[in-house]
Amino acid sequence: MVRVFKFLTVALILFLAVSRATAGEVKLKEDVNLSDVKARNSAYARVDIDVPWNLLGSQDAEALKWLYGAARMLDEAFLVQVWRDNPKLRALMEEKGSPELSRFFSINYGPWDRLAGDEPVLVDFKKPLGAGFYPVDMTKEEFEGWLKAHPKDTDAFESGFTIIDRTAEGQLESIPYSRAYGSYLGKASEYLRKAARAVDNPTLKRFLGLRADALLKDDYFESDMAWMDVADNTLDVTIGPYEVYEDMLYNYKTAFEAFLCVRDPVESKKLDALKGYLVKMEKNLPIEDKYKNFNRGKRSPISVVDEVYAAGDARAGVQTLAFNLPNDERVREAKGSKKVMLRNISRAKFKMILTPIAERLIDTDQLKYMTFDAYFNHTLLHEFSHGLGPGRIKLADGTETTVNKALKETYSAIEEGKADVVGQYNYYYLIDEGFFPGSMMKETAVTFLAGFFRSVRFGVEEAHGRANMIAFNYLKEKGAYLQDPNTHLWKVDFGKVRGAITDLAHDILMIQALGDYGKAKAFVAKYGVMGDDVKGSLARLEGIPVDIVPVFELDKKYGADFIMK
Repeated sequence: MVRVFKFLTVALILFLAVSRATAGEVKLKEDVNLSDVKARNSAYARVDIDVPWNLLGSQDAEALKWLYGAARMLDEAFLVQVWRDNPKLRALMEEKGSPELSRFFSINYGPWDRLAGDEPVLVDFKKPLGAGFYPVDMTKEEFEGWLKAHPKDTDAFESGFTIIDRTAEGQLESIPYSRAYGSYLGKASEYLRKAARAVDNPTLKRFLGLRADALLKDDYFESDMAWMDVADNTLDVTIGPYEVYEDMLYNYKTAFEAFLCVRDPVESKKLDALKGYLVKMEKNLPIEDKYKNFNRGKRSPISVVDEVYAAGDARAGVQTLAFNLPNDERVREAKGSKKVMLRNISRAKFKMILTPIAERLIDTDQLKYMTFDAYFNHTLLHEFSHGLGPGRIKLADGTETTVNKALKETYSAIEEGKADVVGQYNYYYLIDEGFFPGSMMKETAVTFLAGFFRSVRFGVEEAHGRANMIAFNYLKEKGAYLQDPNTHLWKVDFGKVRGAITDLAHDILMIQALGDYGKAKAFVAKYGVMGDDVKGSLARLEGIPVDIVPVFELDKKYGADFIMK
């Protein structure tokens, strides 16, 4: 995807110091290729993200400043979660580096290229699978051996809100986030309280106050419940530790992130009717009823928003289109989950990335079926489908657990694959129900195919890219996707695609329902590999951005006020 330029001047090579020496030392690798770094940076198209100040009253505008400050603090905490030595490397680059190196670091939140499977670029060693959540020298065998010998430590070690470290004697120990990242979380909590005092919406005020408490107590349940109750708000705020993608060792540890958005009440209300289909969609899943999940809350708020700021895990590498939170199964059982659609980010990606990809790779006769509505609606149903299917499960040996714990490091790819394919399965169902027009049948099929080539460019080591690769290979195997041997363009077999989607939805849901870790590994290994046909197609996309990098107005307006010293 990027060209490697082999030559740099000797002076530049000497200037760009970077290799790791002894423990505690951080240096830039000696042979960093500045031209290569620049090419990697060019994979991201810069997009200005402004704030619609005209939609905000004076109180919300004041609150937004403090919310920005809180987000900045979580951004710093996330940087340490990615790699504990990230702040040292950043300081070194600020002292000796170039703007291109700093830009690469800020996009990727570290020295590894997220679009190239975390390939080392600014350092000469691989990214630890456990990121900054575990000691870099800790193995799975050591972790699991410790728990066998100390079963009382299991809850703390597997918690989403602890890191694992070593004592002075070299033994493993768990440390709560509030202590591990206390310097950041204390400031974030203070800023959230100031934002809570500024807003007049009582439900938002309550959430912000409870989330400020949660950052200091490592207990997010009450504030997650309050987040589900936020209503009639203009400011749409999501902030805290949520996703587990960064923990490639176990998918246990949550990463800090923030989305600050302005809500469109009219568009949000248009989609409210979908909430009435939540139970129907669960009933319609292509698995036996005994594996379906009717215990989750029936509420499913939908917000259509324009993002004005993102931080932490929400900003690293590929930008999020939408999300479905919270992930706590207790909250989902009590109240369901909330879907947030980032409209301005979706439009930017559709215009700047997906449309030119489709023009190069999709059969000319089917190109007319590639539409923004199909793209946006699939993203919505992807998020809906995260809230469907197995959650709490019982394994064959009688152990009660969750899908996340059972599938370990395969969970993220399997769960993203489920959301994609069950989302598509539900699209067809809603067309049958008359919620979407019949014309969408072909539009969603072709747009989903084009979307695969956009997503897989993120790299098959990334959860969303791997999930898309699995779906593509499975559907191609079923004859639903075809490539013309002469033009090398791709098209959908409309007679086969729906049946193939149904089969794939069943297979993935059953892996989750049974908590079958072995089958999950085998499924990912079989279908999650990029073939030569896809590699050839991706080679035709030179010059098209892989993703966007947002340039936030809020950074320009408030950035200097919230620098972490």
